[in-house]
Parts: sequence; C-alpha cells; structure tokens
Amino acid sequence: MNAFSPYAYDLDEAHMKSERRKARELRASQWWKRRCAKGFCHYCGQPTLPKELTMDHIVPIARGGKSTKGNIVPACKACNNKKKQLLPMEWEAYLEDHHSSSQDIVPTAVNEENGMKDGPDKEKDRQQSEDRSLQNEYGPISTGLGTGESQIHSIIHALPNGVMVTDAQGRVVLINPTFIQQMDLPRNTVPGRPLEAYINDVGLRHLVTEVSQGRPADSESVAPYEFSVGNDQYLKARIRPVTGVEQVCLGAAVTLEDITALKVLDRLKREFVAKVSHELRSPLSTIHEILAAVLSDIVGQVSSTDEHLLSRAKEKTQGLIALIGDLLDLSRIESGAVCEAPKPVNLEGLLENIVDFLGTRAAAKNQDLVLDSPQEPLPTVNADPLALESIFGNLITNAINYTPDNGNIGVCVTLSGSNIQVQVIDNGFGIEARHLDKIFTSFYRVKTEKTRYITGTGLGLPIVKGLVDSLGGRISVESMPNRGSTFTVLLPTVSE
Repeated sequence: MNAFSPYAYDLDEAHMKSERRKARELRASQWWKRRCAKGFCHYCGQPTLPKELTMDHIVPIARGGKSTKGNIVPACKACNNKKKQLLPMEWEAYLEDHHSSSQDIVPTAVNEENGMKDGPDKEKDRQQSEDRSLQNEYGPISTGLGTGESQIHSIIHALPNGVMVTDAQGRVVLINPTFIQQMDLPRNTVPGRPLEAYINDVGLRHLVTEVSQGRPADSESVAPYEFSVGNDQYLKARIRPVTGVEQVCLGAAVTLEDITALKVLDRLKREFVAKVSHELRSPLSTIHEILAAVLSDIVGQVSSTDEHLLSRAKEKTQGLIALIGDLLDLSRIESGAVCEAPKPVNLEGLLENIVDFLGTRAAAKNQDLVLDSPQEPLPTVNADPLALESIFGNLITNAINYTPDNGNIGVCVTLSGSNIQVQVIDNGFGIEARHLDKIFTSFYRVKTEKTRYITGTGLGLPIVKGLVDSLGGRISVESMPNRGSTFTVLLPTVSE
C-alpha cells in the first residue's frame, strides 16, 4: 500500500492513537511509581513498602467524589480491604476516626532488609534516595512549594534582606544567599559553624549570643545594631529570639538591612549644614556688630520707633548666630568629633560654677536656683569639660526659660551605683506625655499658649542627648503639664 492509498490516512490515525495511548500509559506508570516511592497510604497516611501498596480508583469530583490530584491513589492492603467491606457511610466514619487518631503519631518506616523500624530521620533519608533514583530514571519530580519545609526554605532564600538563624548554643543553623553577599563571605559558605566564621564584628557576635541564650527578658528591648563591613558599606542588624511552644528560647533570628545609602545621605547633610553655617556666621556677626555700634551712636537722636526696630534687628541677628552655633555643634556631635580628649572632671565643682553663672538670669525672674549635692565627695567623671558645661548649661537654661516668675529650680547630684546622677527639677509649665518621645528630635519645639513667645532653636535638647550618648551616659525626662519637669542624667564614674 503506497502513500496515496485511500486507507493510508486511517492507518496513520490508528498509529497516532496507539502512540498516544502508549505515552499516556508511560506517564501513568511514571506517576504511579513516584507516588508509590513515597511509601505512604493515601487514606491512613501510614508508611508502607511500595510493593505492598495497591492502586485504588477514586470517583472524580465532577461525579460527586472528593478532590484529589488524580483519580488513582496508592492504598495499603488494610485500607483497601476495609473499603471493600464497609458501606460508604461507615467508610467515611472509619477515615475520620483513623485520621484523628493518627495525627500525633510519628510515622516509622520498616526496613525491607532486616525488618527493623527506622526513625523519622532514616525514613526521610530513604525517601530522598528513592526520589533521586526516580529522578535519574524518569527525570526531575516537580515538588514546588508543596511542603512546609520547602516553603520556608524557598521564601527565606528569596528574601532581599540577609537572614541568619542560630540555635541556643550560638551555632548557625540557617543562612540565606543575601546574608552571604552582605557579609562578604565565600559563595560556598554553609551553616553549621560557630558565629566567628560568619560575623567579624565583636559587638554583634556578643549581642547575638546573648539573645540566643535568652538573656534579654523583653525582645523589644534589643535595639538595632549598626556596623560596617568595610568598603564604606554599613549594615543594620535586628536580632529577635526564636521561642518554642512553651516560650523557651531556642535561638536567635538575625536580619540585615543595607543602610549605606542612608549613611551617605547623613554625611552629605552634615557636611552641607556645617559648610553653610560656617559661611553664614561671619557675615551675621558683622551685621550684629554694626547694629550694636549704630544703636550706641544714635541714642536720643532718632525716634523711639526707629530705635525699637534697630533693637529688634540686633536681637534677631543674635538669634541667628546662636542657631548657627547650635547647628555646628550638632554637626560635630553627629560626626563623632569631640572638643577635647576626655579627662577626669570634678562634676560637683563644675555644676557650682554653672549655677553661679546662671543665677543672675534666674534672679531676674525672681526664681530660686539651688544646687543640692551630697556631703561626701563624689568620684570623678571621665569626660570633656566643655561637653559637660554644654549639657547642664542647656538643661538649666531651659528650666529657667520654661518656669514662670517666682518659680523654683533645683539641681540635685547623687551617687547611683557606679554612676553619678544629676537631676534638673523645676515646677514650670511641664510637657504633655505625647511630646516626651519627640523633644530630643532636632528642631522640635513644644508650642502652647504659655510657651509660644519663648525664643529657641529646638536644638538644645538634641545637643544634650548627643553629648550624653557620646560620654556613655543616659538621659531621661519625666514631666506633667503645669507640674514641672525633671531631667535625669546618668554619667559613668572613673573606675579605680
């Protein structure tokens, strides 16, 4: 029969159907082998050897059956016999009871060679080896994100931020490729080694170890840690404990965020502010001196209105000069520059000089400014004297400005453990609770009907906090409206 025979088309069609049928049978065989290789019954979920599994047909969902991935599933002999013996309603009840009773049972596999039961780890290894053998024989088996473990690993590996997880002993158990890249580690780096192999920064290693062992009682108290990995690259690490069911610390989770761009912007901002402020201070100082000379020469020669305008111009110029000075101070503090090298300072004597100097300003408002110090001499503080004068000078000046006439201001100095505690207490206007977490922000000022006419730059408290932090101390505030405020500064003493 040649190719032009009228029966050639029918033969080709039959041949194609035969080939398609063989391909379907081959795919079904491969699919069936993959399902049986898992070694689990579709109904009871118990591990069973592949040779003891049988094929069971399920009615498709289109005809009232339950939804499954295929209409042929592996079943063990026990479930297959039960399904044949029980009525449909009894079979459904059997499945529900069996699933509810077997959810908490850890499956164990039967070793085909010696009949011994293997643990879940050996069962997992056996399944992985069978999957590899099937993959070599029939091609890759697509699993996707079907299992919980696969989902977690795939998501963590796809995160744009670096992730590292440690156990309770501080040993690394999980890292993702972004962490390896951000920490400039070799590409073939794998988990399972101590922290020293992954983190060079000593402070970060200590913090991760502390959190891994569950030392911080409150996870929110662990502040972000900023560090550099060289080549002008800066990272911010956030560490949180990993807790179990009974809130027992099992380790720590570390996430890294690249803040290099933010650091560059901060540096550019500081440089811009410092340059502009430096360029403006000289002409403003000249204008201020000229206004002062003019005012001294025209006393009694011009009208009171003109004299008032010149006085206001001189006052505003002085305010701008003070603002520029504060900007320069804040820029130096943010850049880490200190006026002088730290040295032991007698804090009690320094506070006496500040109180005596500002006593005249307090007396002008009929305020009582008092220094309360202990009878016994206090230990010295290792700090820059100019920084201490700026800290307490700003705090006492604020207390004078924000306390009405005839008010009381107290400076109390005590020894608190290994720190010296200085409290500046006033009975002035006070601060509402909603402003307390913002008053140390640059240019933030609390405006009320009582304080709207008080001049200021909004940089005094940010400068104070920056200086206290640079000295290794802490500052806090307690205040109530119309009751006054208490600013508390803790400074470490010089160890003997």
